[in-house]
This record gives sequence, C-alpha cells and structure tokens, in this order.
Amino acid sequence: MKDTAVVILNYNGVGFLKRFLPNVIENSPEADVIVIDNCSTDNSIAFLQDNFPQTQVICNEENYGFAGGYNHGLAHISNENLVLLNSDVEVTPNWLIPILKRANESPNLAAIQPKILDFNQRDHFEYAGAAGGFLDKFGYAFCRGRVFDTLEKDLGQYQTPTDIFWATGACFLIKAKVFKDLGGFDERFFAHMEEIDLCWRIHNAGFTIQYEPNSTVYHVGGGTLNKTNPFKTYLNFRNNLAMLYKNLPSKMIFPIIFIRLILDGISSLKFLKDGNVKDFIAVAKAHFGFYAMIPYLTKKRNGSYGAYKKLSDFSVVWRYFAKKQKTYTEICSK
Repeated sequence: MKDTAVVILNYNGVGFLKRFLPNVIENSPEADVIVIDNCSTDNSIAFLQDNFPQTQVICNEENYGFAGGYNHGLAHISNENLVLLNSDVEVTPNWLIPILKRANESPNLAAIQPKILDFNQRDHFEYAGAAGGFLDKFGYAFCRGRVFDTLEKDLGQYQTPTDIFWATGACFLIKAKVFKDLGGFDERFFAHMEEIDLCWRIHNAGFTIQYEPNSTVYHVGGGTLNKTNPFKTYLNFRNNLAMLYKNLPSKMIFPIIFIRLILDGISSLKFLKDGNVKDFIAVAKAHFGFYAMIPYLTKKRNGSYGAYKKLSDFSVVWRYFAKKQKTYTEICSK
C-alpha cells in the first residue's frame, strides 16, 4: 500500500471510466488508484473487473450521494493521503508530485487543490474550483478564475500558491486523519456544498487549505447532475443555507440568513422571469428543506467558529452585479 490513494467516486459513469481511468492510472504512479462505486445500475463494475482487475473497487450498498458515497467508501481505505477525484477529470503527467510535496512540508496543511481547467476549453478555468475557492460575507462561493458564470482565461495570473477558504470536491487532497477526525462529509447534504462545509470545519479546527498552481487537471463538469438540473438548484440553495447555519457564530446566524433568504428570493424571481419555472420551484423547496434541517443542524454546531473571520468582508453579489466587477482580481482589489 502506498501513502496516497487517488479515490474516484463512480455512479453510472462507465463512459467516464472508459475515457479517464486509464489516464489517471498512467499519470498517478505515486498513488493507489481506487474506485468507490455508489451502487451503479450500468455495467461499471463489469467494465472494471474485465479491464482493470488490478484496481481496487469498493462497492457501496446504495447510492449515498457524493457525501455519503465517499464517507462509506473511505471507511475501508487506510492510506495517509486521500485525493478525491471526480470521474470526469483528466489529470496531467506528474500532477501529484507538487501536491504531495506541499502536503509533506506542512503538518498544519490539511487540504490542497490543484489548478482546475476546463476540459472542453482548455485555456480557461473550470467552474468547479478554478484556482481555489472563497466565500463572501453572505456565504456566496466564488473562485480565483471564476465568479458566478464568468470564467477567466488562464494567463498565468493565478500561478502563485496561496491559502484558500475551500477546495473543490472535483479534485483535492485531504489528509486522511483530518477527514476522519472531523467526521468526513455531512451526509445530509447528499451532494453540493458538502466540500465547502468540510473546509469550513477544517479551518475551525485550526488547519489550513491551499491552492497548488503547479498541478493541473482538466474537468468536464456536470457529469452527474447537469448545471441546469432543478435538483442541483435545490441542493445548492438548501445546502448553502445549511452550511451557514452550522458554521456561523450564533450572533451572525439570523442577520446573514435573513439577508440570504431575501437574495435567494430575488434569484428565484429571475429564474421565473427567464422561464425556468422548475428552478423557481426548486428554490422555494430548498428553503423549506432547510427549515426542516434546522433541528439536525443545531445538533451539529460544535462551538468553534473562528473561521468566520476568514470569510471575505464584502458582498460578491453587489460587486459582480451592481458594480460590474467580473473577475476575482477586479472584485478583490477594491
């Protein structure tokens, strides 16, 4: 067994396994490559058995979603470093070396994200993670290289390693002890925002998260749920509110979530104006889904909320939509 495992969560993704798994195996000699199958109903298992018998496959008993799928599968893995990798990611030669070097240099560094570029537009950053993630003061996620739907061209502008608030679930290394000590992902999230919630808890525990620009991967994106899928809209809105409730200091919960509910309402009206009725309904359902989660979320609050100070002190919504600042550099230079 090697110190590091590259772990791919698969659900009915045999097409992605055929396309990307050989690339991952070829370019990851420093790691064990392991597939967790989330109870697929396609021929994923047969394909792996026939074509990659040397690859360890962990079969979950049901589809636990992204969060639960990884939690259940990683419970059977004992490598010291875990690199969680989406099945729709193409890695590059030597991509692990800079990440592992940085992980070994600092015991306080819990997680590392590589540069995420778009598989289909290879000189542009990809939506999920880009060059490292942050949260504004109302909990809206944005990245270096991606703010809302604006994706920047990679011109080397984010070629410096830096501390970030969150690393994308599409591809990041996390030290296994940290992951397991913090209880892994919150399975009630099912999918979306669970990695940001985990990263917030990592900061609360006193660890750091970094972006490593000398490691590059290419992400297709939308492999499981299309960007315009109403269920994805529901999960994103519900889980964002749930994450805030879990991790904000007590005195900040009501004012920030109250503002978020108003802003979410405006977003839902825009969905309706654009003819996306199902997304409009999904936002309303998300709010009721959040209310139903409050008793559970209250129990999950752990009394450590120092990471709130790491949130940006501005509204990315205001700067992007009102002040027309479209890139990370423009927004954060003001």
